[in-house]
Amino acid sequence: MSIETILAFAIVAGLVTLSPGPAVLLALRNGVAHGIRSAMWSSLGNVSGLFCLSAAAMLGLGVLLKSSAFLFGVVKVLGALYLFYIGLRHVFGHASALNPAVDPTSGTSTPRPLVLYREAFLMAATNPKPILFLTALFPQFISAHAPLLPQFFVLTGIYMGLSFACLSGYALVAVRARKVLFKPNFAKWVNRVVGSVFIFFGAALLALRRPTA
Repeated sequence: MSIETILAFAIVAGLVTLSPGPAVLLALRNGVAHGIRSAMWSSLGNVSGLFCLSAAAMLGLGVLLKSSAFLFGVVKVLGALYLFYIGLRHVFGHASALNPAVDPTSGTSTPRPLVLYREAFLMAATNPKPILFLTALFPQFISAHAPLLPQFFVLTGIYMGLSFACLSGYALVAVRARKVLFKPNFAKWVNRVVGSVFIFFGAALLALRRPTA
């Protein structure tokens, strides 16, 4: 692959990773509630999910999602339900989000790394939008005259690296704002807003239409 192709893909992928979405919101929440280390596990779970989606796009699942209304609907509903689940837990105070009764530096209420990893992984893996995006994007940068596997690892590695750096950056910003966000009244409303936004993302995912050829 040429340097120009790699740079062009990196620019496009970078713009996509910077745009707000469920993964960014999750990174902000974990950064504020649990600190940068916990947010790193969440970011790692997200990029692992992206790797699976990238592989699925390469294997043709994106084309199948475009052609099968049933499969597209199943994946979409599962992703939306998971976002609703996370959002409602925040709204009703059952999520491990901002708890003003807990010292944010104590770490006593921090979930296990596997829990944070799994939550982010499932959120990424149940979202059909990245598969459709990667299915449309990869052919623009992959050469049919070169081995496919090395190109897949290069492009996927760039996408994962940019996503991890972006999510970690958002989490770091959130950590810097912890003192303000942990004020009791403010924390309560932040939890409600975070939950409402997750529910909005779920509704937006349900409204997503299957692309037509």
